[in-house]
Amino acid sequence: MSAKIVSAAKQAELLKEQGNLYFKKERLSAAIDAYTEWIGISRVFQAITLCPDVPVYWTNRALCYQRKGDWERVEADCSKALELDKASVKAHYMLGLALLNSQHYAEAIKQLEKALDLGGGANPAAYMVEQIWQELSKARYTQWEVATAARRAKQKEIREMCEVAAKREYDEAVAARAAAETPMEDDDIVESDESEWKAISRLREIYQEKLRTIADIFNKAAESDIPSEIPEHLCCKITMDVFRDPVITPSGVSYERAVLLEHLRKVGKFDPWTRAPLEPEQIVSNLALKEAVQAYMLDHGWAYKPYY
Repeated sequence: MSAKIVSAAKQAELLKEQGNLYFKKERLSAAIDAYTEWIGISRVFQAITLCPDVPVYWTNRALCYQRKGDWERVEADCSKALELDKASVKAHYMLGLALLNSQHYAEAIKQLEKALDLGGGANPAAYMVEQIWQELSKARYTQWEVATAARRAKQKEIREMCEVAAKREYDEAVAARAAAETPMEDDDIVESDESEWKAISRLREIYQEKLRTIADIFNKAAESDIPSEIPEHLCCKITMDVFRDPVITPSGVSYERAVLLEHLRKVGKFDPWTRAPLEPEQIVSNLALKEAVQAYMLDHGWAYKPYY
């Protein structure tokens, strides 16, 4: 490596540190200038210009843009960082936030899930992992909320159409009976009126039964959108929160990974529920339970609301 390249790398690293200092002091524009190049009367080559292949420079500048609310530039810088390092937790995370801000919920969820997988694997109890989970929960809840509003509006429209069709069928049946009536002798009128009353009553009963059936169908369709209690077996016995990354012990009890590891580290090496001796290497991922949680949460998006 030439001395010129080494010098550029060192200068870029110094500029990065300077940018970090500006960022901590909330001097965002100065931080952005340090991470990038400033174009004015003269050009001062800054960190990204000196070393454009270092992904952390791009994510640091994206963080400044995030603080300023410039989400388009956040998306652009994070995309560039991911071209350089596909395993960048911060790039996936901030790109997810930018996509969430632009209401691209499916893509935002994809990026945040990737950030959570990468970050959780390294340290499941890390502060940033909790941040990512909160934003992922927000994205999933918001996506569910938007989809639910659209679905309810469509269901309301279809239900009204069904009710109108049932009423029209009832009115047409009543009108058809009236049109089919024939002149009768006076002695037959009383008997005919009673028979007609029974027929109309029967038509009304059929109409009301159809309305009840329509209501039952649409109420059933809306059940998954009504918040209720999350099934107990999908929640950690320690936190009572829904599982994110469940693990199972030799005793057959499942816990949230980060919570169990913290218990083993701070409290003691034993199963919190059964008190049986337990070493960290004895716990294994409970993939079946994780899939069950994901399936439940996919169908009950309201369950994400408490976690953001």
